[in-house]
Amino acid sequence: MNASAAPLRVGIAGLGRMGRHHARALATRTPGAQLAAACGPTADERDWARRELGVEALYDDFAAMLRDARLDAVAIVSPTTLHAEQTIAALEAGKHVFLEKPLALDVASCERVVAVAERHPAQVALVGFVRRFDASYQQAKADIDAGLIGRPFLVRSQTGDMNDPDGFFVRFAPTSGGIFHDCSVHDIDIARWMLGAPKAERAFASGTIALHPGLAQCGDVDNGLAIVEFEGGARAMFYASRTLAHGHEAITEIVGTAGSVSVGVGSRRDRVKLSDRQGVRHVALADFHERFREAFDTEMADFVAACRGEKAVALTLADATEATRIAVAITRSLKSGQVETI
Repeated sequence: MNASAAPLRVGIAGLGRMGRHHARALATRTPGAQLAAACGPTADERDWARRELGVEALYDDFAAMLRDARLDAVAIVSPTTLHAEQTIAALEAGKHVFLEKPLALDVASCERVVAVAERHPAQVALVGFVRRFDASYQQAKADIDAGLIGRPFLVRSQTGDMNDPDGFFVRFAPTSGGIFHDCSVHDIDIARWMLGAPKAERAFASGTIALHPGLAQCGDVDNGLAIVEFEGGARAMFYASRTLAHGHEAITEIVGTAGSVSVGVGSRRDRVKLSDRQGVRHVALADFHERFREAFDTEMADFVAACRGEKAVALTLADATEATRIAVAITRSLKSGQVETI
Protein backbone atom coordinates (compact mmCIF):
# COMPACT_ATOMS: atom_id res chain seq x y z
CA MET A 1 0.00 0.00 0.00
CA ASN A 2 1.48 3.37 -0.93
CA ALA A 3 1.37 6.66 0.92
CA SER A 4 -1.50 7.95 -1.20
CA ALA A 5 -3.77 5.05 -0.23
CA ALA A 6 -6.74 5.52 2.08
CA PRO A 7 -5.82 5.78 5.76
CA LEU A 8 -5.98 2.73 7.98
CA ARG A 9 -9.24 3.04 9.93
CA VAL A 10 -8.62 1.98 13.52
CA GLY A 11 -10.97 1.38 16.42
CA ILE A 12 -9.62 1.47 19.95
CA ALA A 13 -10.86 -0.64 22.87
CA GLY A 14 -10.06 0.77 26.29
CA LEU A 15 -9.80 4.46 27.13
CA GLY A 16 -8.00 4.40 30.44
CA ARG A 17 -4.55 5.80 31.11
CA MET A 18 -2.74 3.98 28.30
CA GLY A 19 -5.78 3.87 26.03
CA ARG A 20 -6.08 7.65 25.95
CA HIS A 21 -2.41 7.98 25.05
CA HIS A 22 -2.78 5.58 22.12
CA ALA A 23 -6.08 7.17 21.09
CA ARG A 24 -4.50 10.62 20.90
CA ALA A 25 -1.59 9.23 18.91
CA LEU A 26 -3.89 7.55 16.39
CA ALA A 27 -6.07 10.64 16.08
CA THR A 28 -3.34 13.27 15.79
CA ARG A 29 0.18 11.91 15.34
CA THR A 30 0.19 8.62 13.40
CA PRO A 31 0.82 8.89 9.64
CA GLY A 32 -1.59 6.87 7.53
CA ALA A 33 -4.07 6.25 10.35
CA GLN A 34 -7.53 7.48 11.26
CA LEU A 35 -9.10 6.88 14.66
CA ALA A 36 -12.53 5.85 13.40
CA ALA A 37 -14.15 4.25 16.47
CA ALA A 38 -13.75 3.91 20.21
CA CYS A 39 -15.05 1.37 22.70
CA GLY A 40 -15.26 1.89 26.44
CA PRO A 41 -17.45 0.49 29.20
CA THR A 42 -18.36 3.89 30.69
CA ALA A 43 -20.15 6.90 29.25
CA ASP A 44 -17.36 9.15 30.55
CA GLU A 45 -14.78 7.32 28.41
CA ARG A 46 -16.92 7.46 25.30
CA ASP A 47 -17.77 11.12 25.87
CA TRP A 48 -14.06 11.86 26.18
CA ALA A 49 -13.37 10.25 22.80
CA ARG A 50 -16.11 12.30 21.16
CA ARG A 51 -15.27 15.55 22.90
CA GLU A 52 -11.46 15.47 22.74
CA LEU A 53 -10.83 13.52 19.53
CA GLY A 54 -14.01 13.94 17.48
CA VAL A 55 -14.76 10.21 17.32
CA GLU A 56 -18.37 9.60 16.28
CA ALA A 57 -18.56 5.80 16.17
CA LEU A 58 -18.72 4.90 19.87
CA TYR A 59 -19.38 1.48 21.38
CA ASP A 60 -19.86 0.00 24.83
CA ASP A 61 -19.43 -3.53 23.48
CA PHE A 62 -16.24 -4.84 21.85
CA ALA A 63 -18.06 -7.40 19.70
CA ALA A 64 -20.27 -4.66 18.29
CA MET A 65 -17.24 -2.59 17.33
CA LEU A 66 -15.73 -5.59 15.55
CA ARG A 67 -18.86 -5.80 13.40
CA ASP A 68 -18.13 -2.32 12.06
CA ALA A 69 -17.15 -3.18 8.50
CA ARG A 70 -15.50 0.20 8.03
CA LEU A 71 -12.68 -0.70 10.45
CA ASP A 72 -9.41 -2.15 9.19
CA ALA A 73 -7.74 -2.59 12.57
CA VAL A 74 -8.24 -2.41 16.33
CA ALA A 75 -5.99 -1.28 19.14
CA ILE A 76 -6.70 -3.26 22.29
CA VAL A 77 -5.83 -1.41 25.49
CA SER A 78 -8.28 -3.19 27.75
CA PRO A 79 -7.59 -5.03 31.05
CA THR A 80 -4.97 -7.74 30.71
CA THR A 81 -7.45 -10.50 31.49
CA LEU A 82 -9.31 -9.67 28.24
CA HIS A 83 -6.28 -9.49 25.92
CA ALA A 84 -6.23 -13.01 24.53
CA GLU A 85 -9.97 -13.37 23.89
CA GLN A 86 -10.28 -9.92 22.33
CA THR A 87 -7.26 -10.50 20.09
CA ILE A 88 -8.67 -13.81 18.88
CA ALA A 89 -12.06 -12.22 18.20
CA ALA A 90 -10.46 -9.35 16.28
CA LEU A 91 -8.32 -11.63 14.13
CA GLU A 92 -11.31 -13.83 13.33
CA ALA A 93 -13.24 -10.68 12.38
CA GLY A 94 -10.56 -9.88 9.80
CA LYS A 95 -8.98 -6.97 11.68
CA HIS A 96 -5.33 -6.16 12.19
CA VAL A 97 -4.52 -6.01 15.91
CA PHE A 98 -2.32 -3.82 18.05
CA LEU A 99 -2.32 -5.12 21.63
CA GLU A 100 -0.87 -3.58 24.76
CA LYS A 101 1.44 -5.90 26.65
CA PRO A 102 1.30 -8.61 27.85
CA LEU A 103 -0.30 -10.94 25.33
CA ALA A 104 -1.85 -12.91 28.21
CA LEU A 105 -1.13 -13.96 31.77
CA ASP A 106 -0.75 -17.67 30.97
CA VAL A 107 1.11 -19.54 28.25
CA ALA A 108 -1.88 -21.58 27.08
CA SER A 109 -3.81 -18.41 26.21
CA CYS A 110 -0.81 -17.03 24.34
CA GLU A 111 -0.54 -20.22 22.35
CA ARG A 112 -4.23 -20.07 21.44
CA VAL A 113 -3.71 -16.57 20.05
CA VAL A 114 -0.67 -17.72 18.07
CA ALA A 115 -2.68 -20.60 16.57
CA VAL A 116 -5.47 -18.26 15.47
CA ALA A 117 -2.98 -15.77 14.03
CA GLU A 118 -1.38 -18.55 11.98
CA ARG A 119 -4.79 -19.19 10.40
CA HIS A 120 -5.05 -15.50 9.46
CA PRO A 121 -1.63 -14.68 7.96
CA ALA A 122 -2.93 -11.58 6.18
CA GLN A 123 -3.63 -9.90 9.52
CA VAL A 124 -0.90 -8.04 11.38
CA ALA A 125 -0.75 -8.69 15.13
CA LEU A 126 1.70 -6.64 17.20
CA VAL A 127 2.13 -6.64 20.98
CA GLY A 128 3.27 -3.32 22.40
CA PHE A 129 6.70 -3.98 23.87
CA VAL A 130 7.50 -0.31 23.56
CA ARG A 131 11.19 -0.44 24.47
CA ARG A 132 11.95 -2.15 21.17
CA PHE A 133 10.80 1.08 19.51
CA ASP A 134 12.91 3.39 21.70
CA ALA A 135 15.84 5.01 19.89
CA SER A 136 18.30 4.34 22.73
CA TYR A 137 17.43 0.64 23.01
CA GLN A 138 17.58 0.32 19.22
CA GLN A 139 21.06 1.86 19.23
CA ALA A 140 22.18 -0.53 21.97
CA LYS A 141 20.90 -3.48 19.93
CA ALA A 142 22.68 -2.17 16.82
CA ASP A 143 25.94 -1.86 18.79
CA ILE A 144 25.59 -5.44 20.02
CA ASP A 145 24.79 -6.75 16.55
CA ALA A 146 27.88 -4.91 15.25
CA GLY A 147 30.02 -6.85 17.72
CA LEU A 148 31.09 -3.81 19.74
CA ILE A 149 30.79 -5.60 23.10
CA GLY A 150 31.69 -9.07 21.90
CA ARG A 151 29.27 -11.87 22.75
CA PRO A 152 26.52 -10.65 25.11
CA PHE A 153 26.04 -13.01 28.06
CA LEU A 154 24.45 -11.01 30.89
CA VAL A 155 21.56 -8.54 31.09
CA ARG A 156 20.73 -6.52 34.18
CA SER A 157 17.45 -4.67 33.76
CA GLN A 158 15.07 -2.87 36.06
CA THR A 159 11.78 -1.04 35.96
CA GLY A 160 10.89 1.21 38.87
CA ASP A 161 7.91 3.48 39.36
CA MET A 162 7.66 6.43 41.70
CA ASN A 163 5.81 5.49 44.84
CA ASP A 164 2.08 6.16 44.63
CA PRO A 165 0.78 6.74 48.18
CA ASP A 166 -2.80 6.22 46.94
CA GLY A 167 -1.86 2.71 45.81
CA PHE A 168 -3.51 2.59 42.39
CA PHE A 169 -1.50 -0.52 41.56
CA VAL A 170 -2.66 -2.19 44.79
CA ARG A 171 -6.23 -2.01 43.50
CA PHE A 172 -4.99 -3.18 40.10
CA ALA A 173 -2.93 -6.08 41.50
CA PRO A 174 -5.69 -8.74 41.61
CA THR A 175 -5.96 -8.63 37.79
CA SER A 176 -2.44 -7.51 36.80
CA GLY A 177 -0.80 -10.92 37.18
CA GLY A 178 1.66 -9.48 39.68
CA ILE A 179 4.65 -7.17 39.56
CA PHE A 180 6.70 -9.32 37.19
CA HIS A 181 3.91 -9.52 34.59
CA ASP A 182 3.06 -5.85 34.92
CA CYS A 183 6.54 -4.31 35.15
CA SER A 184 9.28 -6.84 34.39
CA VAL A 185 7.74 -8.22 31.20
CA HIS A 186 9.35 -5.27 29.39
CA ASP A 187 12.74 -6.17 30.86
CA ILE A 188 12.20 -9.83 29.99
CA ASP A 189 11.48 -9.01 26.36
CA ILE A 190 14.46 -6.66 26.12
CA ALA A 191 16.77 -9.29 27.65
CA ARG A 192 15.70 -11.91 25.11
CA TRP A 193 16.12 -9.39 22.29
CA MET A 194 19.59 -8.26 23.35
CA LEU A 195 20.80 -11.83 23.96
CA GLY A 196 19.59 -13.12 20.60
CA ALA A 197 16.40 -14.89 21.80
CA PRO A 198 17.91 -17.87 23.64
CA LYS A 199 15.63 -20.44 25.26
CA ALA A 200 14.95 -19.75 28.94
CA GLU A 201 15.54 -22.77 31.18
CA ARG A 202 15.23 -21.86 34.88
CA ALA A 203 14.11 -18.95 37.04
CA PHE A 204 14.29 -17.90 40.67
CA ALA A 205 12.52 -14.93 42.23
CA SER A 206 12.17 -13.24 45.57
CA GLY A 207 10.40 -10.11 46.73
CA THR A 208 9.27 -8.00 49.63
CA ILE A 209 6.54 -5.57 50.58
CA ALA A 210 8.22 -2.35 51.63
CA LEU A 211 5.34 0.14 51.69
CA HIS A 212 2.05 -1.40 50.53
CA PRO A 213 0.80 -4.23 52.78
CA GLY A 214 -2.44 -4.49 50.80
CA LEU A 215 -0.52 -6.44 48.15
CA ALA A 216 -0.25 -9.41 50.48
CA GLN A 217 -3.91 -10.28 49.91
CA CYS A 218 -3.15 -11.32 46.33
CA GLY A 219 0.37 -12.65 46.89
CA ASP A 220 2.08 -9.71 45.22
CA VAL A 221 5.04 -7.55 46.31
CA ASP A 222 6.05 -3.95 45.71
CA ASN A 223 9.74 -4.84 45.15
CA GLY A 224 10.81 -8.01 43.33
CA LEU A 225 14.01 -9.56 42.04
CA ALA A 226 14.52 -12.45 39.63
CA ILE A 227 17.29 -14.38 37.92
CA VAL A 228 16.70 -16.25 34.66
CA GLU A 229 19.10 -18.80 33.21
CA PHE A 230 19.16 -19.26 29.44
CA GLU A 231 20.40 -22.09 27.28
CA GLY A 232 24.02 -21.59 26.31
CA GLY A 233 25.02 -19.86 29.54
CA ALA A 234 23.45 -16.41 29.19
CA ARG A 235 21.83 -14.96 32.30
CA ALA A 236 19.46 -12.09 33.12
CA MET A 237 18.72 -10.31 36.38
CA PHE A 238 15.54 -8.27 36.84
CA TYR A 239 14.47 -5.78 39.51
CA ALA A 240 11.00 -4.28 39.69
CA SER A 241 9.92 -1.61 42.16
CA ARG A 242 6.75 0.33 42.88
CA THR A 243 8.32 2.44 45.64
CA LEU A 244 10.99 4.73 44.17
CA ALA A 245 11.10 8.11 45.86
CA HIS A 246 12.54 10.19 43.02
CA GLY A 247 10.70 9.21 39.82
CA HIS A 248 10.62 6.56 37.11
CA GLU A 249 13.55 4.36 36.13
CA ALA A 250 13.97 2.04 33.16
CA ILE A 251 17.60 0.93 33.16
CA THR A 252 19.25 -1.89 31.22
CA GLU A 253 22.87 -2.99 31.06
CA ILE A 254 24.08 -5.64 28.63
CA VAL A 255 27.46 -7.16 29.43
CA GLY A 256 29.51 -8.87 26.74
CA THR A 257 32.86 -10.59 26.43
CA ALA A 258 34.49 -7.40 25.11
CA GLY A 259 32.53 -4.61 26.82
CA SER A 260 29.10 -3.49 27.90
CA VAL A 261 26.35 -1.09 26.88
CA SER A 262 23.82 0.65 29.13
CA VAL A 263 20.52 2.41 28.52
CA GLY A 264 18.70 4.80 30.85
CA VAL A 265 21.26 5.14 33.64
CA GLY A 266 20.47 8.08 35.92
CA SER A 267 16.77 8.40 35.05
CA ARG A 268 17.49 11.85 33.62
CA ARG A 269 14.71 14.07 32.32
CA ASP A 270 17.26 16.18 30.43
CA ARG A 271 20.99 16.95 30.30
CA VAL A 272 20.87 19.66 32.98
CA LYS A 273 22.93 19.16 36.14
CA LEU A 274 22.46 21.57 39.06
CA SER A 275 25.23 22.17 41.60
CA ASP A 276 24.55 24.28 44.69
CA ARG A 277 24.91 24.21 48.47
CA GLN A 278 22.53 21.30 48.64
CA GLY A 279 24.72 19.15 46.40
CA VAL A 280 24.80 18.04 42.78
CA ARG A 281 21.58 16.76 41.22
CA HIS A 282 19.39 16.50 38.15
CA VAL A 283 15.62 16.26 37.62
CA ALA A 284 14.30 12.71 37.23
CA LEU A 285 11.66 11.36 34.87
CA ALA A 286 8.15 11.39 36.32
CA ASP A 287 6.74 8.19 34.79
CA PHE A 288 6.95 5.76 31.87
CA HIS A 289 4.75 8.02 29.70
CA GLU A 290 7.42 10.72 29.83
CA ARG A 291 10.32 8.32 29.33
CA PHE A 292 8.84 6.48 26.32
CA ARG A 293 6.61 9.16 24.78
CA GLU A 294 8.39 9.12 21.43
CA ALA A 295 8.74 5.33 21.46
CA PHE A 296 4.98 4.90 21.96
CA ASP A 297 4.38 7.05 18.89
CA THR A 298 6.98 5.13 16.88
CA GLU A 299 5.41 1.85 17.97
CA MET A 300 1.97 2.86 16.71
CA ALA A 301 3.37 4.32 13.50
CA ASP A 302 5.22 1.07 12.82
CA PHE A 303 2.04 -0.94 13.45
CA VAL A 304 0.09 1.17 10.98
CA ALA A 305 2.89 0.96 8.42
CA ALA A 306 2.92 -2.84 8.77
CA CYS A 307 -0.84 -3.00 8.26
CA ARG A 308 -0.49 -0.85 5.14
CA GLY A 309 2.17 -3.23 3.79
CA GLU A 310 4.96 -0.67 4.08
CA LYS A 311 7.24 -2.53 6.50
CA ALA A 312 7.56 -5.77 8.45
CA VAL A 313 6.44 -6.11 12.06
CA ALA A 314 9.22 -5.58 14.59
CA LEU A 315 8.43 -8.53 16.86
CA THR A 316 6.26 -11.61 16.74
CA LEU A 317 3.54 -13.19 18.83
CA ALA A 318 6.09 -15.91 19.58
CA ASP A 319 8.28 -13.26 21.24
CA ALA A 320 5.33 -12.13 23.34
CA THR A 321 4.55 -15.73 24.26
CA GLU A 322 8.09 -16.32 25.49
CA ALA A 323 7.97 -13.15 27.59
CA THR A 324 4.80 -14.46 29.25
CA ARG A 325 6.33 -17.92 29.68
CA ILE A 326 9.28 -16.42 31.59
CA ALA A 327 7.08 -14.06 33.62
CA VAL A 328 4.86 -16.99 34.64
CA ALA A 329 7.89 -18.97 35.85
CA ILE A 330 9.27 -16.00 37.76
CA THR A 331 5.90 -15.39 39.43
CA ARG A 332 5.62 -19.10 40.25
CA SER A 333 9.07 -18.96 41.88
CA LEU A 334 8.10 -15.90 43.91
CA LYS A 335 5.21 -17.85 45.40
CA SER A 336 7.02 -21.19 45.83
CA GLY A 337 10.40 -19.89 46.98
CA GLN A 338 12.01 -22.49 44.71
CA VAL A 339 13.90 -22.50 41.45
CA GLU A 340 11.35 -23.13 38.70
CA THR A 341 11.90 -24.83 35.36
CA ILE A 342 10.67 -22.82 32.38
